[in-house]
Amino acid sequence: MSHQCSHGHIHFSGNLQTPEEQRRMQRQLTLTMITIGLLLLSLLWRAIAPDQPGISDILAGVAWLLVAVPVFRAGWHSLLHPDLHGVTDLLVVLAMLGAWALGDLMTAALLPVIMIFGHILEERSVMGTRQAIAGLTKLTHSQARRVRADGEVALIDSQHLRAGDVVEVRAGDRLPADGRILSGQASLDVGHITGESVPVETAPGMNVFAGSINLNGLLRVEVTHTGDQSTLGKVIALMQEAEQAKPPITRMLERYAGHYLILVLLIAATTWFLTYNSQAMLAVLVAACPCALVLSAPATAMAGIAVAARHGVLIRNAAFLEELADVDALIVDKTGTLTEGRLSFVDALLVTEMPREQVLALASALGATSNHPVSRVLAETLSDAGGLALRDVEEIQGVGIVAMTDDGVALLGRQALFTRYSVETAPLPAHEGPVVGLALNGEFLGWFLLDDTLRAEAPAAIEALKSLGIDRIQLLTGDRMSVAERVAQQAGIDELAGEALPAEKLRQVQNMVNEGWRPMVVGDGINDALALKAGAVGIAMGGNGADIALASADVVLAGGDLRRLPTAIRLSRKCRATLQVNVFIGLGWTILIVAAAAMGLLGTAGALIAAVLHNLSTLLVLLNTGRLLQFDETN
Repeated sequence: MSHQCSHGHIHFSGNLQTPEEQRRMQRQLTLTMITIGLLLLSLLWRAIAPDQPGISDILAGVAWLLVAVPVFRAGWHSLLHPDLHGVTDLLVVLAMLGAWALGDLMTAALLPVIMIFGHILEERSVMGTRQAIAGLTKLTHSQARRVRADGEVALIDSQHLRAGDVVEVRAGDRLPADGRILSGQASLDVGHITGESVPVETAPGMNVFAGSINLNGLLRVEVTHTGDQSTLGKVIALMQEAEQAKPPITRMLERYAGHYLILVLLIAATTWFLTYNSQAMLAVLVAACPCALVLSAPATAMAGIAVAARHGVLIRNAAFLEELADVDALIVDKTGTLTEGRLSFVDALLVTEMPREQVLALASALGATSNHPVSRVLAETLSDAGGLALRDVEEIQGVGIVAMTDDGVALLGRQALFTRYSVETAPLPAHEGPVVGLALNGEFLGWFLLDDTLRAEAPAAIEALKSLGIDRIQLLTGDRMSVAERVAQQAGIDELAGEALPAEKLRQVQNMVNEGWRPMVVGDGINDALALKAGAVGIAMGGNGADIALASADVVLAGGDLRRLPTAIRLSRKCRATLQVNVFIGLGWTILIVAAAAMGLLGTAGALIAAVLHNLSTLLVLLNTGRLLQFDETN
């Protein structure tokens, strides 16, 4: 019966159970069924031939031997490698030996049988988290339609894809790897990655995640990351890491495992000396098995981590799940965190009588000739329906683009470009983001305004955090103060610090911690690595593909949705409440049964009744934890 409460020894390999765990479970079930059969035969013989108890005792003795060997093996392992889980093994071994010494072979054989059923019950508690990981793992193995150089499409296994490959994704297909859309439009179901229940509308140039489902349309995608390097691969790695990590309360209980065993033995010995009731003494040993208490923290943590992953919140360790419940301040980065992290077209301030469509088409055509971020935005956003022919295109680094058209020289760039070509411009607009101008044949046509736009959900997320008791919120950015002030005002943040280098960001976080706050630090995970480590909880935005700085963050928002911040805090607080109830059940129930056993209230079959009641407490813990799985804010 190797290691009751054995979920602490799990090493996930991709299946719900490792081959070794499957074999052990099958052996336990086989021995249990044979033991139950022999015990039933023993009882039947005693009923049929009460004057021949020897045959009945032999059957019960064989049944006891069948389960005694694995129980003794587990007890020996626990002596060599003591931990909290081994306390149960040792107590069951002592109770079995006691029952055997007293000649109660039926109790000696039934005790481990009942405990094995409890062990199977606990194994099922692990399956929920494993099933979530296994479900995600299946998404990484799919077929891909790779587009060859000659344009032909070949069906291959997604594991053979490499960065730079082009794949075709049809309606109903899963994306086989992370990538960037080259052509086509579609609605993608990204719920497995980000927890977002609403399909995402895609367009050329957008980054997409492996495992997303193409609901409609035909896409051509250039592969950027595959396998373990994809966002989905890193999600799975984080969940595996979190599943194997021990919650803080478990580590604390393990420190006192030896003391607990000694205390139980003293209580059992005292019971015997005061009552001379052997069944009461055996019942104390069985009742004191701390399975429900040991299970309470890991079961809660694993359920919380699985629910968080379903919402697109990836938690590295159960300790950070607990820390989230205590945060009372927020330090948030600007670029790529509060804002989208990429430029977008804001407006065109035209000063010409030329038709607007013609001006936009010229700007788009010029932008398409450059890889500069500003040029790319203009090329992708503005319409080039005219199909303008450009000749002698020259890109002047850091200034702009010059090209010949049928109507003369076209210029697209900064103020310095127009000064160089002696073109008189309209006054430069008061705009914090990038501004580029356009001229044709010496005539200035207008300014184009671009900006890194605020995330649509940012104001609502900040407001929700305030309602949860996050009393201090600071915007911390390396950008100019004027830009920081505008973004902070739009997001509803009162406190800000701009023009901060990474070292200054670290100092700001440390100052807040020294003042007694427990800040949650949210950033893009790259420039903010130092600050992320210094806060109570560091959260990295994972919405820009697979290049998320997992090394510096305690928590990752897989989809980069700021609304998941209040979700994570609410879930953390619900986990804490669930854990408190579980610990109360595990500890309170154990004390109650031990007290009843010591006073002889469990009757002549005290050890067996204690074993049944012990498993009932385990079931109560699992049922209470199951309520946590109903937490759902994915809409």
